[in-house]
Amino acid sequence: MPRLKIGLVGCGAIGTSLAKAIKKDFAKKAELAAVYDIDSSKSAKISALFKSRSLAVSSLEKLINRSQLVIEAASASCSWDVARKVLLKKRDVMVMSIGGIVSRKVELSRLAAKAGARVYLPSGAISGVDSLKAAMFGKVKSVTLTTRKNPIAFKGVKYVEGLGLDLEKVEDDTLLFSGPASEAVKNFPQNINVAALLSIAGIGQDKTMVEILACPGVTKNIHEVSIESEAGSVFTRTENILHPDNPKTSYMAVLAAVATLKQIMEPVVTGT
Repeated sequence: MPRLKIGLVGCGAIGTSLAKAIKKDFAKKAELAAVYDIDSSKSAKISALFKSRSLAVSSLEKLINRSQLVIEAASASCSWDVARKVLLKKRDVMVMSIGGIVSRKVELSRLAAKAGARVYLPSGAISGVDSLKAAMFGKVKSVTLTTRKNPIAFKGVKYVEGLGLDLEKVEDDTLLFSGPASEAVKNFPQNINVAALLSIAGIGQDKTMVEILACPGVTKNIHEVSIESEAGSVFTRTENILHPDNPKTSYMAVLAAVATLKQIMEPVVTGT
């Protein structure tokens, strides 16, 4: 059986981790067909890692043409454009930067249906998505996400800069944001993909509520999900180890993408 040809867009810490996982865990069923990054030095590093000069390509279009499945691991600012172009070429796509596509869910579904292609959205750094998906077949009353991260994780976030906080001098747990996921996704694009995913899986980004706290005593990215539905109450708490090469990202988010890859290639799918 031919191996699945995978193209990887975004060759930073997450992309590099996924490239290594494809080689290590799925060598018999998949192969990395191409990598692309707007910073060509990053794609060149992965190409060197795989000892293949032809792996790094000079454009997204070239990557799509080589691939059956494209994994976006770049940023929320470009994830919609990547997904759209992949679907127009009738290829499957996995989106890591879900914050960039959450407001285009209907259009994304329409494009995928027209192309006869699939869109995969890994559960990322949270637990409880399976319960939320099941509860949606009944009545879901509320979904709340509470995120706690070390203040340093919010460096460079314009919304936080506007609060006038010196993140290096925060001594107590400090509420940075409280409101709907629609606003959280806009103001914390690099930190809140989990809110986008919950919105898509559940009651939408205007009804999904989010609280974001800067906690100086925290060394992990902590996400608590609370779901109230007619089927019951669900509460989960995920304490994520930081990615060793990118402290703004949880290691679990990378592993969730690897697990999604396994589901794509395995004949038996486990879980909701």
